[in-house]
Amino acid sequence: MTHQMTFRGTTVAAEPGQSVAAALIAAGVTDWRTTGKGGRPRGLFCGIGICFDCLITVDGIPDQRACLVAAADGMRLGADAEPGAALQDACGPGDDDA
Repeated sequence: MTHQMTFRGTTVAAEPGQSVAAALIAAGVTDWRTTGKGGRPRGLFCGIGICFDCLITVDGIPDQRACLVAAADGMRLGADAEPGAALQDACGPGDDDA
């Protein structure tokens, strides 16, 4: 059964066992946050949880590594996860231009 998540007001489908990052990439989303300094786009980089480029807010919990979080039905991702939050997520640790 396909999971349905919400990202920036859009429904994103995810297959069972797929990570949040894989579902976003499959939906054509290549970046889901920007750096705090410079506003450069960030998304999936290493894909195995070593770096911090894929950080995203999941159901109100910030700084989750999208490549490690299993997609689930009803998840609210990024700015949709927190009422009144800006589209720019917080800069994560390891971000060179933070």
